Amino acid sequence: MAHGLETIDWAAPWLEPWRAVGQSAALEVERGKAVANALNSAAGAPVQFVPQSALPAGTAYEQFIFDTGRVPTRDGLHDFFNGLCWMQFPQTKKRLNALQAAQIAESGIQPVRGSARDALTVFDENAAFFVGPDAVWEALASKDWATLFGPLRPAWADVQLVLFGHALLEKLVYPRKPITAHVFRAGAAIKSVAELDAWVAADVSAERLATKPFAHLPVLGVPGWWPGNAEPGFYSDASVFRPPKAPVTQATKAPA
Repeated sequence: MAHGLETIDWAAPWLEPWRAVGQSAALEVERGKAVANALNSAAGAPVQFVPQSALPAGTAYEQFIFDTGRVPTRDGLHDFFNGLCWMQFPQTKKRLNALQAAQIAESGIQPVRGSARDALTVFDENAAFFVGPDAVWEALASKDWATLFGPLRPAWADVQLVLFGHALLEKLVYPRKPITAHVFRAGAAIKSVAELDAWVAADVSAERLATKPFAHLPVLGVPGWWPGNAEPGFYSDASVFRPPKAPVTQATKAPA
């Protein structure tokens, strides 16, 4: 059984950075290997992928990875993309895991995650990395969709947008217009995924992520990533391309 991996469209433009390592691993799963074994067969895996049953009852997933260097892995799209993220972004994934383990050591496992641990999870599951011109980032961060996809549309040729979150990659196996990434801006002089990995790993911290330094981008709006967005009306859907929130002023505050 291929566990859904046979539905991945490796020609999708957002999968271009993942194609080389991902397509061969997916083929191994299609031939009958467990996802963990297929990932372990890939060259350069920075951790060992093990069946989910290797995670002892009562042990936090993140703590187990931190203590053992082994990643419990289920057969399915979600954990497959998580494994690919470990191979493409080993430094960032190790940094996130260390930050998650530090949060567990500080607060234990709580019924509700604290703000820092919640931000780490959002980043791990749903982040995308942006490298590009200031004007594009500023329009994205302010949700100025008319400028971002109108006058600035040609400037997207100078943007690198690399998807990182494994849940985000999983959702895009079945593309839908509302799928939105939490976009994190990286440094300007980055020319490869390896450089991007090193930069993000050095920059990210629980304190920084707790400030929610993200812009929100409906991924299928990226020029060239979806045929429908060549039509101007694509961006007029306010349920997806939402306007920025009005600033809260004294006059707009609800009465106590």
